Amino acid sequence: MRILVTGAAGHIGGYVTEELLAAGHQLVLTDLLPVDEPRAVRVHTGDLQDPELVRKAMDGAEAVVHLGAIPHPNVADPSALFAHNCLTAHRVFEEAGRAGVRRVAAASSMAAVGLAWSPVAVSPRYVPLDESHPSLVRDPYGLSKQVMEEVARTAHRRYGLDVVCLRFPFTGTGERLAHFLKTCAEDPAAQRHDLWGWLHTRDAATAIRLALESEVQGCHVANVTAPDTTSTVPSAELMARHHPGVPLRSEVRGHATLFDSAACTDLLGFTPRRTWRTTETEGES
Repeated sequence: MRILVTGAAGHIGGYVTEELLAAGHQLVLTDLLPVDEPRAVRVHTGDLQDPELVRKAMDGAEAVVHLGAIPHPNVADPSALFAHNCLTAHRVFEEAGRAGVRRVAAASSMAAVGLAWSPVAVSPRYVPLDESHPSLVRDPYGLSKQVMEEVARTAHRRYGLDVVCLRFPFTGTGERLAHFLKTCAEDPAAQRHDLWGWLHTRDAATAIRLALESEVQGCHVANVTAPDTTSTVPSAELMARHHPGVPLRSEVRGHATLFDSAACTDLLGFTPRRTWRTTETEGES
């Protein structure tokens, strides 16, 4: 397929580019920052708020990976962040629909639930946390991801786009992951709002590729997480210490993730297996 990748210069974007090229797909890449990728069919540099840029980048695309967004709420103007992420998402989905694109894989976030960037202490209603968990959002970034998922549903209804919105937690590998793990080891409470969730970036890229190559119809939201937490403390103990009284809907053994990724397995036939606890993947880049 010819696939447009937005946000191609970002951390996930680089791994997605490698994954899709290795699978034999043709790529069109776009980002605010220049992307040096000679294997791409075309590269566009500019802002996704620009309709002409999105229209040109979309030309000839059969599928889209939407990664382009401000990735956190730590900005001077939270309203501008919200407006930017919502506008760019709508721009991409609208132009994809108009261009006759068949399928979109979009990077949503566990922040759409409202835990990760909450300005106040908050606990989930239950764990393992699935896609049906009620919204607890208090921050502009998480709210923008909720809106993106609704934009995706609207585009499916209007244009028949098949969409998978993948809710990622912290995503990393190499030094980026090592730093995140070190932070958790020093103070597990620092990641209580993340529920100690993480995902190897290569697994994120694989999930995106499978979302594009699958025959899944409709618009879906799916959690995608590593099988374990970032902590050396057992998961049930983490919950008892930092989220006391939160119901466990199923047994959480050892260091198992506190997110339910069954939808990803059901939709894409893929369950992330990489864990930082084994020598096979430890330090993998």
